[in-house]
Amino acid sequence: MKRLEQVGLEHVRAVYAGPECDLWELIMGSQIHVGGLESSRDLANRAGIQPGSRGVDLCCCKGTGMLFLCRFCDVASMTGVDATEKMVEEGRARVQRQGFADRIQFVHAEATRTGLPAGEFDFVWGEDAWCYVDDKAALIAEAVRLVRPGGTIAFTDWVEGGSPLSDDEARRFMTFMKFPSFATVNDYARLLEQNGCRVDCGVDTGRFTACVNLYISMLERQLTYDALAILGFDQAMMEAVLGEMTFARDLAHEGKLAQARFVAVKR
Repeated sequence: MKRLEQVGLEHVRAVYAGPECDLWELIMGSQIHVGGLESSRDLANRAGIQPGSRGVDLCCCKGTGMLFLCRFCDVASMTGVDATEKMVEEGRARVQRQGFADRIQFVHAEATRTGLPAGEFDFVWGEDAWCYVDDKAALIAEAVRLVRPGGTIAFTDWVEGGSPLSDDEARRFMTFMKFPSFATVNDYARLLEQNGCRVDCGVDTGRFTACVNLYISMLERQLTYDALAILGFDQAMMEAVLGEMTFARDLAHEGKLAQARFVAVKR
């Protein structure tokens, strides 16, 4: 697992309390994860999310993942945990506007220590967000603690691909993305197994490269003005963002970055 000591939770909070979050939402949509609705449906189907079940979304951002689960999977209730206060506030407002405040609640806490009761949930959910958590071991342990025996941990995340990143490549990419640590598929599978889970799925979704190509194209061909407005019309910053996204795209083409899907069951 790659680590970057100079990036911590305070840097992640700054991203999601500032214009970078608005930029990601502009180009990725309100779900802010690779593959959007298709990815969410695929994860829910493979995890067997049932109507009437109760779940926790760790690193829930503004709650769109929980809205998806309520709308499309008819879950009974969701609890979203996020460490950035602005995301929790905006999430509560979004859920209220869309009429799901009676089924979705938010907790302002770190994903590694949520304060929620143990063993009272049917599943834990995450979408392309656990890469922002430094202590992956504590994160997986907390996810497993929250679900009942037989409960499911289902998540997607950005991971190091089958071809390893060099130290310089990892440092540049993780600094841009504000990832304090960066796992492989095997890292996550090992942590899930060590915490008493049966890993049913841990695979590259194959979506990453095409989606990053799309994001770059949208910024260059359609959303340039909107992105510049978010960045205060700072042309140099815009070029820097495009440069780092192009670097990430090239790494993905080389098999060094991927989105992976995980489904595990607590024994």
